[in-house]
Amino acid sequence: MSPTNSPRTAVVERVTSESTVRVELNLDGTGQSNIETTVPFYNHMLTALSKHSLIDLNVQAHGDTDIDVHHTVEDTAIVLGDAFLKALGDKRGIRRFGQATVPLDEALASAVVDVSGRPYVVHTGEPEGQQYHLIGGHFTGSMTRHVFESFAYHAQLCLHIDVIRGRDPHHIVEAQFKALARALREAVERDARMADAIPSTKGAL
Repeated sequence: MSPTNSPRTAVVERVTSESTVRVELNLDGTGQSNIETTVPFYNHMLTALSKHSLIDLNVQAHGDTDIDVHHTVEDTAIVLGDAFLKALGDKRGIRRFGQATVPLDEALASAVVDVSGRPYVVHTGEPEGQQYHLIGGHFTGSMTRHVFESFAYHAQLCLHIDVIRGRDPHHIVEAQFKALARALREAVERDARMADAIPSTKGAL
């Protein structure tokens, strides 16, 4: 049993023939970030994720982006999920559930998170053709869902993300990342009424 005031931090590294990724994470931070994935739009999204979740993030990643950004983007999301799960520890005292609906101009997205230990992703509402847009010259729209899946499966989260409306491809993606950030912020927040209890009738998450 770990005390509820202990720092929730993690460092995870992953090296493959396709990418090298290092993530340092502090769930009890202030939203400070240092992000370099060599994919500029992805840097922008992860910076927003850090800022609005208040999770401090140091992400350094590079890979075979001369072929495609897919491996680097996916592997970064995998390591981010691994670090998130490691930092959570036994999940004592957390709120567990979080939800947020966030606008960005014409775009509106909702995210609901359950730190359940049972990975599941529902991702709906992106307009047809969004998956084909090349955003920022590097990031294909189809990668958005793939990031959420890779992160949620490795963080062992149940995650529902719904795009309610949107027209601009950039705004559609950014609204989703910001909604996820705010939902994560609520879900991992320590609840003083829970003390050291695990928020599950099973006694484990």
